[in-house]
Amino acid sequence: MPGNTFGSFFRITTWGESHGPALGVVIDGCPPGIVLNESIIQPMMDRRKPGSSAASTSRREPDCIRILSGVFEGRSTGTPISILIENADAQSRAYAPLADVFRPGHGDFAYEAKYGIRDWRGGGRASARETSSRVAAGAVAAEILKTQGVQVRAYTLEIGGIRAQEKDLSVVTKNSFLCPDMSAAEKIARRIDEVRKAQDSVGGIVEVLAQGIPAGLGEPVFDKMDADLAKALMSIGAVKGVEIGSGFQSARMLGSEHNDPISENGFLSNHAGGILAGITSGQDIVVRAAVKPIPSIGKTQHTIDRHGSPTTIQISGRHDVCAIPRINVVCEAMVNLVLTDHVLRQRAFK
Repeated sequence: MPGNTFGSFFRITTWGESHGPALGVVIDGCPPGIVLNESIIQPMMDRRKPGSSAASTSRREPDCIRILSGVFEGRSTGTPISILIENADAQSRAYAPLADVFRPGHGDFAYEAKYGIRDWRGGGRASARETSSRVAAGAVAAEILKTQGVQVRAYTLEIGGIRAQEKDLSVVTKNSFLCPDMSAAEKIARRIDEVRKAQDSVGGIVEVLAQGIPAGLGEPVFDKMDADLAKALMSIGAVKGVEIGSGFQSARMLGSEHNDPISENGFLSNHAGGILAGITSGQDIVVRAAVKPIPSIGKTQHTIDRHGSPTTIQISGRHDVCAIPRINVVCEAMVNLVLTDHVLRQRAFK
């Protein structure tokens, strides 16, 4: 399989390139009767679109979606939902000098090795622009989760080595970096400005919190809830690591420290991140994604061309300094997709 489809009972297939006429997604498995229209999906799209923060590219894409099928009189029909997202501000000529050069950190070299051809206009299918389709599908999934009392939120835990020391979710929307610590957000803003002036980029960490999760979701072996979440988040181009609950810190803990005691009133801690043996425990799911620095930078880098000859490259154009916070909603969308898939699996199981 080419790997453009994700999910089992709730399946999505994305298509389109960064500088093509449009991108889109086909969603199969959405239950009938879900209240759905463009105005419901658009707010989540607006959180991903370019220009949303000081770290963002100057490319201006309205990301206005059109539902082409699967919805009638404001409700899903149970048939495939097709969503179209037109590209409005692609400037392909800016990439012409890169047609025969492999950009360090990008998928250029790997795509050429796999396909023998690549769309060099903005990275084609490897571009972060592809994630707009995921967000549209994730917005649909969110509407299904709402009917189950499930809410998913993503926020910035760290950028450029500056980590939130407080976790006040009420302030996440009060700063452009979607950080739950206003003091950290101010430091991040200064760090982003420094890095931009140095023609470089930074990475960071996104945390996703899912609340209202019923116990019993997930499969015991290969389709564990944590395994599916890890695959979903790792499928995002800029994500290089995923941890759940205490994550890598678990390796430094004793069993007596990591185990979550259980009382008659429930669990007393949540080092497991809401998942035990691949199945949800009913606690909040806590998952974090490590996001690499944006590879498109203005600094001179060493590389080779398509003929293997050494050269140097300086990348100009419209690029993010950091994928965060635009990537936050993409992480949220992927968690929505996994949870919705498992909710529908469990419904079929019972």
